[in-house]
Amino acid sequence: MLMSFQTAEGPNKRINIHHRIHRVIILLGPNYVTDSVSNRPVTSIVGCALKDPFLFLTNGGGIPESRRASELSELLGVNILPSQVLQGHSPFKNLFENELIIATGIGEPALVMSEYGFKKVLSLDEYASYFENIDPVSQYKRWTTRQISNRNSHSLPVYNISSERVKGAFVASDPVDWGRDIQVLCDILRSRGLPGQPNGQQPPLYFAADDLEYQAAFPTERLGMGAFRIALESVFNRVHHCPLEYVSYGKPNPFVFRNAEAILSQFLPSYVDDNGDAGSHSSKTLHMIGDNPMVDVKGAKQAGHPWFSILTRTGVFKGVDNHAEFPADLVVDTVEEAVEYILTRELIS
Repeated sequence: MLMSFQTAEGPNKRINIHHRIHRVIILLGPNYVTDSVSNRPVTSIVGCALKDPFLFLTNGGGIPESRRASELSELLGVNILPSQVLQGHSPFKNLFENELIIATGIGEPALVMSEYGFKKVLSLDEYASYFENIDPVSQYKRWTTRQISNRNSHSLPVYNISSERVKGAFVASDPVDWGRDIQVLCDILRSRGLPGQPNGQQPPLYFAADDLEYQAAFPTERLGMGAFRIALESVFNRVHHCPLEYVSYGKPNPFVFRNAEAILSQFLPSYVDDNGDAGSHSSKTLHMIGDNPMVDVKGAKQAGHPWFSILTRTGVFKGVDNHAEFPADLVVDTVEEAVEYILTRELIS
């Protein structure tokens, strides 16, 4: 969970609180948006701030930003644009590739990558289906990992998988079938992108996030994409002569915070000074509210100014004192307390 306010200053510093609070970034579970301690809806906690521009930042994903924006709009009762949503895999759109790539994870990873402009994309489910017996225990599984996709079956690409090498693998969201995915990814990555062939140079591998654990509906934390990465890396390093190479995005990667700042700056209101010159308000403070010290607080600390970290006891973190390794600038019990602190601080500053 993350919520962040960005405040701004222009040439006139005495600004009404409703104009000074310009950003809200919220990251919560998929089925509700509340302060998990006070159980108050976030829309009531930050109602005044939701009237101003805001951005959603999450390590989650698996669906296009357009659909996430639609879901959030319905959930919050606020019109959310796709450009206001940054998911863990959003940076993938900068890695455009015309050659064959594989995407895996819950949701519709292949559709996500297609919407980013990738021309030749298969989900790992689709790719594995071309290889008989690639998953030696598939017949013993009582579930199906095949995702329901909005991609028209008549428009699904047809490739010569027996000869076309995979040029990149993308873990866009939490994998469902770890055993199958580790097996197939190892096959792809150690064979220069063509399973069944001799070992060779590894194709690029990208992860949308690297969270070891995250807070979900279960009382204790659940293993995240970072745990899957550790499992894959451990196995790959045993079956291949070179260590696994990969790039991870998502919080706490500094790139995510710099990218968020850049996008937020586009929402800052412009002004005309006394001389008639146009300009834009400069960032004063970005308040990062999160429950995961290793992700939210660490990321804010690494990003530095203008980030101010607030750690809540509403999820991963439940300690009495501040976190020892990644101490936040402020520790509170609830999201509501964090927001009230921000509002009070802005009123008196």
